[in-house]
Amino acid sequence: MLTAIVGINWGDEGKGRMVDLLAGEQDAVVRYQGGNNAGHTVINHRGRFVLNLLPSGILREGVVNVMGNGMVVDLEHLSKEIERLRQGGVSVTPENLKISEKAVICMPYHRQQDCMEEDRLKDARFGSTRRGIGPVYGDKYMKKAIRMGELLDPAGLKDRLYALVEWKNLLFAGYGAKKIDPAEMWEWLLQYGEPVKDMICDAGSYLDGELSKGKNVMLEAQLGALRDIEFGIYPYTSSSTTLAAYGPVGAGIPHRKLERVVGVMKAYSTCVGEGPFTAEWFGEEAERLREAGGEYGAATGRPRRVGPFDAVASRYGAKVQGATEIALTKLDVLSYMDEIPICGRYEVDGELTDAFPTGSALNRAKPVFTSMPGWKKDISACRTMESLPKEARAYISALEEAVNCPITMISVGPGREDIIFRRPGE
Repeated sequence: MLTAIVGINWGDEGKGRMVDLLAGEQDAVVRYQGGNNAGHTVINHRGRFVLNLLPSGILREGVVNVMGNGMVVDLEHLSKEIERLRQGGVSVTPENLKISEKAVICMPYHRQQDCMEEDRLKDARFGSTRRGIGPVYGDKYMKKAIRMGELLDPAGLKDRLYALVEWKNLLFAGYGAKKIDPAEMWEWLLQYGEPVKDMICDAGSYLDGELSKGKNVMLEAQLGALRDIEFGIYPYTSSSTTLAAYGPVGAGIPHRKLERVVGVMKAYSTCVGEGPFTAEWFGEEAERLREAGGEYGAATGRPRRVGPFDAVASRYGAKVQGATEIALTKLDVLSYMDEIPICGRYEVDGELTDAFPTGSALNRAKPVFTSMPGWKKDISACRTMESLPKEARAYISALEEAVNCPITMISVGPGREDIIFRRPGE
């Protein structure tokens, strides 16, 4: 069975913990896009782990983890991430981690270029994580990137690297930056590429073989629908395709079809980075919600922008993701509220709309709120729908109706087991 776990909103929905939860039923977990701009947090019996590059299934014994061809890989960051996991008692070997030969390497000069451009833009910046993601994807589509498989042919790689650095220095001159030293880049590739050479393989063939044997494979997305390069809040998007539909392509199995798409969304709205965020709260109200939910970016540490649940954005996200079911996270965070607001519609130029606008219309959108009674009690110990307060059950039903997709899982705490499995209509 081929399953995808994807984000419904702006990212940081809790995909990592849901992948970790469901990975126990999987034979392989695959990251199919993005790079170390991801921040997937998993809490288990070993402690708290933040994963930027590695699939969240790496914390499950017996699960093979794959970094797909749609990813961009910072070798230095990967090396350090693997070492942190090993120090935490997690095994990372060629047996449980495979890296597609077609994945692209994010070089140090990509990080530098990212920072220079964000600094140049100043107040008009896109809110980049400054980890080189945009520049490396740009180079990929300009056919000027280095693939992981090239590490296996050092002689050919060195000549190509020197040619690429010569080209990249033309750009750096425009920024008034110091020239890139190709010898330094070569040493960087040798230092951080050597430890992962044994993990590089034809990942697509491996996954196709596993699926042909009837194995279960889960595709893990980074960010959410509203940061998708095609259908998100452009230009305040990521540089990759975050949608489930791209999952088989980015995993290396484009001929395979998804059978299950689990969309992950929070019980309220959060956003890291720039761009329109219609339901956003400010001031004391925002700070209280941010502190209650621990809303700081796992990859960057930046305070997340927060607000009530946005039904307009979430319905759109569930649709473009093709979600077959929804996992709702952080319901417990709302337990402090007397009344729980919901952004049910937008007002754009004096007109009410249920549709998610695009372009400049989204910048002009204003939230229209309704509210529901809060439950004002700790729900972290609840494990069934019946054990939840009736107000919490009503809120879940309202969100399910708003996004037009069944909510089948509800998290009521940060731990692996803090989850309620729900039958549709319950």
